[in-house]
Parts: sequence; C-alpha cells; structure tokens
Amino acid sequence: MTSRRRKATVSLILFVLPAFVLYLLFLVIPMLQGSYYSFTDWNGLNRTYGFVGIQNFVEALRDDRYFRTAILFTAKYVVCAVIFTNVLALLLALLIESRTRAKGLFRTVFFMPNMLSVIISTFMWVFVFSKVIPALSEHALFGFLDLSWLGDPKVSFWSILLVSVWGGVGTLMLIYMSAIQGIPQHLKEAAIIDGATPFHMLRYITLPLIAHALTICIFLTLNSSFKIYDLVYALTGGGPGRGTQVITMNILEEAYQGNNRYGYASAKAIILFLIILVITMIQVTVMKKREVEA
Repeated sequence: MTSRRRKATVSLILFVLPAFVLYLLFLVIPMLQGSYYSFTDWNGLNRTYGFVGIQNFVEALRDDRYFRTAILFTAKYVVCAVIFTNVLALLLALLIESRTRAKGLFRTVFFMPNMLSVIISTFMWVFVFSKVIPALSEHALFGFLDLSWLGDPKVSFWSILLVSVWGGVGTLMLIYMSAIQGIPQHLKEAAIIDGATPFHMLRYITLPLIAHALTICIFLTLNSSFKIYDLVYALTGGGPGRGTQVITMNILEEAYQGNNRYGYASAKAIILFLIILVITMIQVTVMKKREVEA
C-alpha cells in the first residue's frame, strides 16, 4: 500500500507540475518582481535604478489626483456592475427555470454575448452608439436618445455599464440556474402545500439555498470589474479627457504610454491588488456565513 501511495503521489505531482511551472513563471515570479520594483524608480528600460522606499505609494495616494479619480470611477463602476449584473442574471435564471418549455432556447439566447470576444462585441456597441442610436434619435418618438453616449463622461459611464452587463450576465445566469436546479424538489412541494407565495418561496427557500452561487457570482464580478480594461479602452479610451479612466488604464499609462515610470506603475498595481484582496476577503467571509445546506 505504501508503494502504491507513493506511485499515486508521484503521478499526481507529474500531472500538476506543468500547470504549476506555468503558474510560477507567469504569475508568481512577475508578481514578486513587480512588488520589488514598486519600491524603486525604475523606468522599465535602463539597467540601473534607485531604491525609493514607500515614496511611490505616498505619491500615488496623496499627490496623484488622476489616480484618485480613477479609483473613484472604478469604485462607482464596480458597485453598479456587481449589483446590476447579479440582479439581472438572477432574475433571468428564475424566469427561465419557471418555464416548462424552451429553456434551452432562452439559455442560448442570453448566453450568446459571452461567445463573442470583448473587443468584437465592444466595437459592435461603438457602432450602435455612434450610428444606430443617433439615427433613431432623429425621429420624434426616439428624441430622448439624442445624447452623447460616448462623449459625455456622465452618459459614457452608463454606456460602459450597459455593455458590461450585457456581456457578463450570461455566465452568471448559468451559475444561478445550476444552483436553482440543485434545490431539492421536496422542499418546494412542502412550501407550496403550506401555502407559501412565490415571494416567500424566493425569500425563505430559493435565496438561502443558492447563497453559495451568490458568493461565487459576486466574487467573480468583483474581480472582473476591478480589473476591467479592454471594454473601456475600446469604447471610450478612457475619455473624454480622463472622464472614464479606470485604474488599470491609469497604471498602463504610467508604465508604458510615454511616462515610462515602471516602478511607480508597479506601486499602483500593488495598491489595486490590495484593494481587491481586502474587499474580496471581506465579501467571501461575510457571505460564507450566510450559506446553508439543503
């Protein structure tokens, strides 16, 4: 038995080793290097650089108003994206699961946006915002659509949010549907016999028993929302001005787009990492306590 266990352990290690090496090379080592460079003034090009301690972090949080503005805009986007995406995905899951026919059709229709790449779908929406909606707004019936959808920062925020929710709701919907399908049928039948209304079913049976799915979906949307880049870049480029610049765009601008302050950008990236780490840890800890088993 000892020999068999040893062989099984070796085989498992060999299976995991390639993935572990890739994880080490492309995630752990770059993260450690970035952490080190965040305490330097390296410009990303020269071989020589100086150690500046926590000066980069102090400058980012105290003196860099563009970075603070990007944090506030990203925080606003994260809150709205998490709420709207999860609420809409849950509603769609509940509505589709309540149907007796054509469930597969509705799942496919609402999941189709996830089958497109972010850049392709975003360019499609750029065409909608710049060509289709202005054409519609020329008619009196749709005059209220005559807005600068990508040129006004206040309106652009909602344009970004609309595209984000449209592209992200499908995956969460499937997760919620899987959780709803896992609710034991006898609990539903007992509640119906006891005279439970649909609202009571949702509040006291469905939501408590899919709390694990809520934890997962909110965790996923929190992470993806904080790290959003490609969608905003393709829609507005962070503009007009810096009106829709998110944290990731500010970091890349600092590192590569003319500034060449790689050490300073690394400090900003570490700040973003710590923000995500703290918020997701609090979210998972709080929501795990609310999970129940059927």
